Amino acid sequence: MALAVVVFLALIALVLFLIGRISGRRGDRAVALGFVGPTLLLVAVGLVYPALRTILQSFQQADGSGFVGLDNYQFIFTNSDQLTVLRNTALWVVVTPFVATGIGLVYAVLIDRARVEAFAKALIFLPMAISFVGASIIWKFVYEFRPEQGNIQQIGLLNQVLVWLGFSPQQFLVNAPWNTLFLIAVMIWVQAGFAMTVLSAAIKAIPDDIIEAARLDGVSGVGLFRHITVPSIRPALVVVLTTIGIATLKVFDIVRTMTGGQFDTNVVANEFYTQAFRADQGGIGAALAVVLFALVVPIVAYNIRQLRASEAR
Repeated sequence: MALAVVVFLALIALVLFLIGRISGRRGDRAVALGFVGPTLLLVAVGLVYPALRTILQSFQQADGSGFVGLDNYQFIFTNSDQLTVLRNTALWVVVTPFVATGIGLVYAVLIDRARVEAFAKALIFLPMAISFVGASIIWKFVYEFRPEQGNIQQIGLLNQVLVWLGFSPQQFLVNAPWNTLFLIAVMIWVQAGFAMTVLSAAIKAIPDDIIEAARLDGVSGVGLFRHITVPSIRPALVVVLTTIGIATLKVFDIVRTMTGGQFDTNVVANEFYTQAFRADQGGIGAALAVVLFALVVPIVAYNIRQLRASEAR
């Protein structure tokens, strides 16, 4: 590893030395190419080539021996199990970004300039420091189920609460379609801290004179939140929504750790892993990856467009 770093630095130093030897207009172009070239090469090798290879593989048989046209895509959009995967992924994308952003926004407004603001922020931000696998293990304990038999005690928090209230314990991760919502709750728990942090910074950036002018006009409470706070932080809201949306599309760890995609909880990323690496269906796995890529691109494009629009104002 150390040798590779030394060789890399030596190559960079050699390139910069050779560029420095070139003078005049050609020198400027050489400097630009010297700095941009390695980046473009890495992007081509690490992103463009794998993307093109995946697209090509999505039209091939499982072993890559021949082309099958659109059969892999037809399987994804007609098979009942695959349609469940797409439906679950759509549910994740529709619910998670808006609920996590909503919780983060309301929380940021409520604790803004409060005495315990730092402590309150730390409480909701703490899950961000936990990996998705770690968060999934924690919530598996929360959802833990034990059948009602004799003196068997519930160790899952939710089921113990149900027992205290006089209800029967439930298998939260088994019963579809509600089990998908219980998995989504884990993602919301992790991402709400990110939303709160970004939106809290955006709220603090609102000029005080705007808020004071609104209050002098008689606007307060919900009106201030609706007519001043939300419009002022709209670019930050878009960034948070799109960022969480992209992360949600790629969700894998939570589903893999908590249910393994069983009980109708599967999503595109987990199904891609299953098809490509466990079922040896490389063509279908590649087609799923292309579908996932196609779903992410519009969100990224919208995010970039909104950022440019906010910078142009």
